[in-house]
Amino acid sequence: MAADDNDAPTGPPQMRPVPPLPAKLAGPTPVVITGTLCWLVAAVVFGMLGWTSSGVDVRFWTCVTGGALGVLGYCVFHWQRSASRRGSRGSWQGLAGLDG
Repeated sequence: MAADDNDAPTGPPQMRPVPPLPAKLAGPTPVVITGTLCWLVAAVVFGMLGWTSSGVDVRFWTCVTGGALGVLGYCVFHWQRSASRRGSRGSWQGLAGLDG
């Protein structure tokens, strides 16, 4: 016997709303700090292990640059977040609640 067409769903499937992430997981501060610290730790390791008579390896300078860009990125993020808290007109909205 053929299946009844009455049992087939009608219309689009019902989707449950996705709950928002907790602020602890949504805030970018822990990710930025962790990534920056990883670059700086790698710079220390490559600085100690990669030292030769002609200087340090390119991996050391890559890690130093990554750490410096991480610090610079965090400073820009912190500056934007404080502008959002002040209510500055040109700031990103929604950053004030992302305390890390």
